[in-house]
Amino acid sequence: MIEAQKAHFPIRLMCRVLEVSPAGLYAWRRRPRPSPREEREAELRGQIHEIHAGSRGTYGSPRVHAQLKKNDVQAGKSRVERLMRKDGLQGKVKRRFRTTTDSEHALPVAPNTLDRKFQVEGPDQVWAGDITFIPMASGGFLYLAVILDLYSRRVVGWALAAHMRSELVESALDMALGARVPAPNMIHHSDRGGQYASSAYRAKLEVLGTQVSMSRRGNCYDNAVVESFNGTLKQELVHEARWTSYAEARAALHDYLEVFYNRRRLHSSLGYLSPADYEASRRAG
Repeated sequence: MIEAQKAHFPIRLMCRVLEVSPAGLYAWRRRPRPSPREEREAELRGQIHEIHAGSRGTYGSPRVHAQLKKNDVQAGKSRVERLMRKDGLQGKVKRRFRTTTDSEHALPVAPNTLDRKFQVEGPDQVWAGDITFIPMASGGFLYLAVILDLYSRRVVGWALAAHMRSELVESALDMALGARVPAPNMIHHSDRGGQYASSAYRAKLEVLGTQVSMSRRGNCYDNAVVESFNGTLKQELVHEARWTSYAEARAALHDYLEVFYNRRRLHSSLGYLSPADYEASRRAG
């Protein structure tokens, strides 16, 4: 304000009226101004921080760069990486997973029909399921069953319980069937766990006319997409959580799965689109 009015009023008079020290004003004038390049970099750093915070602190430089590109912000990958390193921003790193599969049972198992053909041409042609454990602050566990559509990596069904009985995976399947319509001869893939091999679960799939596929014994890579999802879930949410109740854990998982993962999180395998945006773009295209 003082600078804008200095042609009309004495500076000392304005300083007295505005209760500003003249010495402070002159010191401010002598302070070096940021260059246009420094101003642009400061703006970019602010945008990077905003994207990183919006990802719940999970994005590394590749996803931050992809989001900047979606926002029509021009910035090179190396520049984004350098600025994130300078500001101490980084993505979260996956830990090794622990298996929850119990394949020591006498129930019938299906062959590995999917055979690692994870690239799928259309929605609801291949669903893949798995169970992962959710540690609680008390030292106990809850168990999460998920079903992913391999076409878009979208979580189409999930269920949380304090047990690993077949009802857990049945509930996840029921949620998926309530939201989606399986394609004719859809493949349902899972590991060889007793929950998926149970007569109740197999009966549900048989009614749908679904092809049942199961991983080979002890081979987690046959279900790599869902195993990767479980690792991402643990990395981005579960490892830092200290949930004290079922309700608290379920609310946090619902927010992550339905709000963040399905609708906002960028997936490198989908060209840095979220599952929802990927499905929408393919329908529009």
